[in-house]
Amino acid sequence: MLYAIIETGGKQYRVQEGDNLYIEKLPAETGDLIEVDKVLALVNDDDVKIGAPLVEGAKVVFKVVRHGRGKKIIVFKYKAKKNYRRKQGHRQPFTQVTVEKIEA
Repeated sequence: MLYAIIETGGKQYRVQEGDNLYIEKLPAETGDLIEVDKVLALVNDDDVKIGAPLVEGAKVVFKVVRHGRGKKIIVFKYKAKKNYRRKQGHRQPFTQVTVEKIEA
């Protein structure tokens, strides 16, 4: 079983071929192929390659499925007894991708 640990959007993900991921929004169109070469580790059954900090020559190819925005979260700040209230909503943008292939 081949899988990789990659970094994109400041976060790390464990990916296999065929996986669906929601990652930080990327500047790409729907249907585009994106290559991520920040591969931190590559595991193929018993063969483990760990980068220092990256695995040389390894890359993961994504296909962009869609763009969207996550569920709304409410940011509410207040200070007790001081009549200070601030309410703000936020929806984080994301890109849904499918892992096409992992190249070592």
